[in-house]
Amino acid sequence: MISAAITGFATAFSLILAIGAQNAFVLRQGLLRQHVFALCLFCALSDAILISAGVLGFGWLVTLNPNFPTIMALGGAGFLIVYGAIRLRAALSGQSAISDVPEQTALASVLTTAAALTWLNPHVYLDTLGLIGAVSTGYEAPAQKLAFGIAASFSSFVFFFSLGYGAQFLAPLMRTARAWQALDLLIALVMWSIALGLILSVF
Repeated sequence: MISAAITGFATAFSLILAIGAQNAFVLRQGLLRQHVFALCLFCALSDAILISAGVLGFGWLVTLNPNFPTIMALGGAGFLIVYGAIRLRAALSGQSAISDVPEQTALASVLTTAAALTWLNPHVYLDTLGLIGAVSTGYEAPAQKLAFGIAASFSSFVFFFSLGYGAQFLAPLMRTARAWQALDLLIALVMWSIALGLILSVF
């Protein structure tokens, strides 16, 4: 069980570690110190649901509809292009620096964006339902499979809460408009590169 747990944690953590649209959004909200706990909890729970589905063998849902990957890819790409444009506009305006009392964003808006970045991203299905689900098949004993799934899900909680609250240590460096311009530009480029990858995967 220990070996299965270690493998589950390491597999999930390595997949989520790469810089992506969801991670960039969590980082930004962490810097703003707005709705960090709710956002991290939402992202971690979303991952846990998908990981559990993959480990329990529901990966067939992804291939149930032959057009599902294409629909998800184009829908996700469209959202990422729009969100990237929003961040580019913020970078060009130069008005995103953290003030002593930053403008508050509604929790519903933050969670809606997080939901889109999570559930409209085909890569998350590949990682959780596909890759993690495939690795879990190496453990046939129910106890080992359970340990694998719990550890893999726990890695998401560790990662997102570390990213969200760890970002606050960078806040002193992000009090200038130029620093936020650079971050928003980086986020826009990340969003668009992922969108391009999704579009190319379809065509």
